[in-house]
Amino acid sequence: MTRIYLILGATSAIAAAYCRRVVSRGANFVLVARNASHLDAVATDLKSRGATNVVSIVSDLVDTRECEDRFAEFCGKIGMPDEVMFAFGVLGLESAELTGSVQMRQIIDVNFTSVSLWLQAAVNFLPKMDARSLIVIGSVAGDRGRRSNYIYGASKAGLYVLTEGLRHRLSDTKLHLLTVKPGLVDTPMTAHLDRSGLLWATPQRIAADIDKAVLRRRRVVYTPWFWSLIMAVVRSIPRVFFYRTNF
Repeated sequence: MTRIYLILGATSAIAAAYCRRVVSRGANFVLVARNASHLDAVATDLKSRGATNVVSIVSDLVDTRECEDRFAEFCGKIGMPDEVMFAFGVLGLESAELTGSVQMRQIIDVNFTSVSLWLQAAVNFLPKMDARSLIVIGSVAGDRGRRSNYIYGASKAGLYVLTEGLRHRLSDTKLHLLTVKPGLVDTPMTAHLDRSGLLWATPQRIAADIDKAVLRRRRVVYTPWFWSLIMAVVRSIPRVFFYRTNF
C-alpha cells in the first residue's frame, strides 16, 4: 500500500534523508518549503528513486496566518497523509543571540511558535481514530539550559513540553506523535560549527532512527542512541558543579 507523506520543511537535510529512506517502500509526497530551487531538487531526487506522486508547495511556514486552512489544503493535494513531519527550524549564532533581540525572536518564532501552531493545526485536522503519525524534530539542547545555546535550547524545550502535552491529549486515540531529539548532526545548518569529534551523526543515521521509531510507535527517540545517556548525565549534574562548566 502506498503511503502519503506530508513534509513541512522538506528541504532540511534530515527530512530529505527520511524521504529517501521510505520512498523505496512505496510513497507519495507533499513537500512544503520556502526555497523553490531546493524544493525542486528534493522532488526530482524522489521521483528518480521511484516516488509515484510528488507535489511541491512553496510556502513560508514561519508565516502562520490561516495555517489551519493551509494545512487542510496541503492534505487535499493527494489525500490524507499517513505521516506528517515537522522538520523546519533555525540554529542561530550565539553571539547574535546574546546581543540581538531580532535573532532571538526569530529563533523562538521559527523553532517554537510556528512549529507549535502548525502541529496544533495538524492535530485538529487529522482523523483521531486512524493510525497516522506526526513526527516533530526537536533537539537534545532542550533537555537543559546551557550557556552555549540557551535561546535555541529554550525553543526546543518549549516544543518538547507542547508535544508531551499533546501526547497526553491524544492518549485515547490512534494518532501517534513522535518527538525526535537528535544530537550533533552534520547538516548545512551546522556548517559554521567545528564538526570534528566522534559525536557527530549524518542525516541518514538520524533518518534511520526516526524510521524505526515510527514503525515501533515510540513517543520519544534520542538519536543516535547514546545521546540519551549523555543527556541523562547532563541533567543530573548539580548546579553548583554545572555552573562551572563551559559548554
